[in-house]
Amino acid sequence: MTPAVLLVALALFGLIIGSFLNVCIGRLPAGQSIVSPPSRCPRCGTAIAWYDNLPVLSYLLLGGTCRHCRASISLRYPLVELGTSLCFVLQGLAHGDDPPLLVSRLVLTALLIALFGTDLETMRLPNVLTLPGLVAGLAFSVWLPPGLVSSAVGAAIGAAVPYAIRWIWRRLRGIDAMGLGDVKMLAMIGAFLGWRQVWVVLFLASLAGAVVGVALTAARGRSLQMKLPFGTFLALAALVASLTGDAVLGWYLGLFE
Repeated sequence: MTPAVLLVALALFGLIIGSFLNVCIGRLPAGQSIVSPPSRCPRCGTAIAWYDNLPVLSYLLLGGTCRHCRASISLRYPLVELGTSLCFVLQGLAHGDDPPLLVSRLVLTALLIALFGTDLETMRLPNVLTLPGLVAGLAFSVWLPPGLVSSAVGAAIGAAVPYAIRWIWRRLRGIDAMGLGDVKMLAMIGAFLGWRQVWVVLFLASLAGAVVGVALTAARGRSLQMKLPFGTFLALAALVASLTGDAVLGWYLGLFE
């Protein structure tokens, strides 16, 4: 498969997976099945026909509304589909010359997008995503980088560091600085990317979270104690780490020289 054909295939595949991820984002935090019932309009309950469920295209043709009751459809649907397509293409550019590693990174990307969406909308990181993701990361690492040892250590550090922060903050301030979902999510990321990248992801996510928190405080006059969906920052940081690999790691280590 030529590089151009691969990228086109990944773009189309990303649109399809993005449509499925929308179902995950909408149903998993509520403990609902992602298989049944078929997609329905949340307002009128009418089942959505296949021709009204085409990624992005149907949204545009229907003007962002339900065909039957004309209720508005969330912009999240085309954004997730387009975002997944773009991220799959970026993974193809980064890892297209190594098909097994590319498959691993596509699985990680899909998990990150689903977790980004659920945390942003509901402040929840479902176990049904993080725990199987942790197992998948370890399984891929038996044959692929970063290797099983680095993967296992990465999962352990990914769980231990945020859990320690959570415990210390609770002892000092009586509140949870991080949720257990963040602990499991970073463990999953460590399993896919290895222990060295865990530090990069944690640094980038913390930096982004701090910047956003300060900006929101300045814009809205809210307390710095407000709770932010940290999983969204972990997802973005892990995506960057998965795409750039040793480049960001080298930059990060250079900060301490």
